Amino acid sequence: MNSNRLPAILIGFAVILLLVYSSVFVVNEREQAIVVRFGQIQDVKREPGIYFKLPFAFMDADRVQYVEDRALRFDLDNIRVQVRGGAFYEVDAFVVYAINDPRRFRETVSGDRESAESRLRTRLDAALRRVYGLRNFDAALSDERSSMMQEVRTDLSSAAETLGLSIRDVRIRRTDLTQEVSQQTFQRMRAERLAEAELIRARGNEEGQRRRAIADRQVVEIVSQAQRDSEILRGEGDAERNRIFGEAFQRDPGFFEFYRSMRAYVASLADKGTTMVLSPNSEFFKFFNSSDGVQPQAATPPASPAPAN
Repeated sequence: MNSNRLPAILIGFAVILLLVYSSVFVVNEREQAIVVRFGQIQDVKREPGIYFKLPFAFMDADRVQYVEDRALRFDLDNIRVQVRGGAFYEVDAFVVYAINDPRRFRETVSGDRESAESRLRTRLDAALRRVYGLRNFDAALSDERSSMMQEVRTDLSSAAETLGLSIRDVRIRRTDLTQEVSQQTFQRMRAERLAEAELIRARGNEEGQRRRAIADRQVVEIVSQAQRDSEILRGEGDAERNRIFGEAFQRDPGFFEFYRSMRAYVASLADKGTTMVLSPNSEFFKFFNSSDGVQPQAATPPASPAPAN
């Protein structure tokens, strides 16, 4: 009798275990649980722990859907935006968000993250185009970048709330020129650099000409002053020489005349190739015609013969 009851006890124990197993679910600290009964949300478990539900989820009784309870991220790459002025740029951005309302998240997108992120991408794309379109490209590289991200976050937050999400942060990873705009920008920058170089070169030439003019004027002034000083010194030297010669002439006129004649001989006959054709009785050689250095007396010419009768 007891042996016949053993299988029934084991079957009953197995059924109890099955009921307990299908009635218990665990929520860890990185998850949130949505309890759905016959397609309707019955409860949301946001705290970690062990919870109970109706068993037999395969009969469309209580089913548990887990959603993330941590910060999530999705990226938006190679967005082509137009800034004020008509130029196009490529932008990469990412969004950090969290599921803060699991009930609404389940009701709007059936708890599907991909559907929620697809909607956010569309809204993020529109927000980036609007924010960039109101500004020049330089704004994304200046202190205005943070205010731009705040505007995008504000635009995105309203759409995220309808999905049961909260936006934690919005960041731009890259803002680059498109290929055609990059080439145009390069040409413009090259032209600006060339114009700047020409301006610097022109200013340098102007400054060089100004300095050369100043130097030339200073050279003329210095040379003129030196010539004037040299003429003054030369005049003073000539005056002093004439004074000394005058004093020497007054002391010994004969010696002075002899000295001047000797200087004249030296100056005239210094060159070995000098040839002079003069009469020996010339005034220039008067000191050579006297042994004592005294000018000889001129010879008395002979008397003319008397004419014949």
